[in-house]
Amino acid sequence: MNTELVTRLFKSFESLVHREDEVEYWLARELQGLLGYTEWRKFVAAIERSMVACEQSGQTVADHFGGADKMIEIGKGAHRRIDDYALTRYACYLVAQNGDPRKPEIAFAQTYFAVQTRKQELIEQRLAEHERLQARAQLAASEKELSGVIFERLGDGESFARIRSKGDAGLFGGRTTQDMKKQLGVPESRPLADFLPTITIKAKDLANEMTSFNVKARDLRTEGDITTEHVENNSEVRSALGQRGIRPEALPAEEDVKKLERRLATEQKRLPLKEPGPPGSITDE
Repeated sequence: MNTELVTRLFKSFESLVHREDEVEYWLARELQGLLGYTEWRKFVAAIERSMVACEQSGQTVADHFGGADKMIEIGKGAHRRIDDYALTRYACYLVAQNGDPRKPEIAFAQTYFAVQTRKQELIEQRLAEHERLQARAQLAASEKELSGVIFERLGDGESFARIRSKGDAGLFGGRTTQDMKKQLGVPESRPLADFLPTITIKAKDLANEMTSFNVKARDLRTEGDITTEHVENNSEVRSALGQRGIRPEALPAEEDVKKLERRLATEQKRLPLKEPGPPGSITDE
């Protein structure tokens, strides 16, 4: 496939993308000619094979292949409704995979949408990783606030650790902080939260916020009262998660937050200063 064709196809695919509510999609009628199909019925056959592949992969077909009928002008002001499909990036990838491999346009589309799909997966992964880091930072802040509130009330620098562990038992179905560290393989010197998934980190943060608020609002001044408050708040959060089928103690450990921070920082330094051009261009590595 010559460079001129690659460049033209790359620009064409980029220009045909539609965006609505932050969702990218392509219209099948616009892709038909670009993928080398002169007959709609033959292109529809490729789309139908792609729908089968989508279902077999465990995806919901309607999430990727949407009906998008439209009106076209047929002369003298008359219009006719024609069938069309709104295709997500994943749907386009499947269409390319189920298209005629002899067509150079299909060969290009297979690579183009495979790369774009992988790029989107990486973006979503990075967003999830940044969300986890932000959640961990917020938990550290709420723990610092709760620790300060407890010290102000009790004047005991070790009471916070005892109260937190009992609160963890409320969140993790009877398992203390030490129990969970042992279960998840967390080093003794490291905080449990550094290895928890985002949803559990946020659950602990919410329970901390509730405890800090009620300790001040109810003027709690004994370790017993504050412990009871914290355990109840963690138990309430656990109950809410349980109603959605989530058991915090059953969730696996995730990557050490400290390692995640270092990895993202390293990857950030490796980012190119210029955006890459289309496949085959001299800016590609």
